[in-house]
Amino acid sequence: MADPALIPTYALYGETGAHVAGGFAHIETIAARSALHDWEIAPHRHDDFVQVLLVRDGHVLLTLDGTERSLDGPCRVIAPPRMVHGFRFRHGTSGYVLTLSTDFAARATGPADGLLAALAQGGAGTMDARPATRAFWLAEEMLELQREWRERDPLFLALAEALVRTLTHADRHQDAGALADRRLHRFRHLVELHYREHRPLDFYAGALGMTRRTLSRLTAAGLDCSPMEVVHRRLALEARRLLRYTNASAVQVAAELGFDDPSYFSRFYRRMTGVRPGEDRAAS
Repeated sequence: MADPALIPTYALYGETGAHVAGGFAHIETIAARSALHDWEIAPHRHDDFVQVLLVRDGHVLLTLDGTERSLDGPCRVIAPPRMVHGFRFRHGTSGYVLTLSTDFAARATGPADGLLAALAQGGAGTMDARPATRAFWLAEEMLELQREWRERDPLFLALAEALVRTLTHADRHQDAGALADRRLHRFRHLVELHYREHRPLDFYAGALGMTRRTLSRLTAAGLDCSPMEVVHRRLALEARRLLRYTNASAVQVAAELGFDDPSYFSRFYRRMTGVRPGEDRAAS
């Protein structure tokens, strides 16, 4: 079976060069790249990068994993690694795009640090005047520093951290109880690594050094679902990405995600999303 066509994956938009080493950080204005593409950035993703979009003035119609949202500036978007995202800007929209390699998360002070959730889960929304003023000032300072760029400039990275933390503090929709639990964060990381392998619950519980019952209580309290529901949601999300953003058939997607039986995959997908794979494929 041929592998499904890949969702376009870039470092910076339109650039597919060699893998960029850790410590990468880059900022540019929205106009610098979007104006070259008629103010539209087609859906794509970054395997090794987090992208932060700041809109000062103007409007953006954004797509995040197939869901569209319309926002006026000032607003912000954080697209974590592997999230499919695209933007359509009103001509003349002003703002910034910050790209950070995933090892930027090492700047977190611990598992309960909101920086980790912001980088791993992403989010989008409008900004109040005070955090917006601070975020745009930081972005402008970073743009100035980049003109005298030194690789892994500690001041540039410190300003980038301050910017992301400004957005994190402005986001009032995080579940503090879930974020504070280190074991829950470790579980979600394990799911990200192994969801294609269809591992049993015992695998995850054993890797975390806890019983199945403890893990079930953990996800019920923090995520209001069972552990396997977390795994299944991640599988369904990746299936939807492949169906909507590639030319892969439902049979190819099933095989890509470790389903031996395409019929079972179809039933699984309908249970998780409410539609058959072919319907999502046609809708794309």
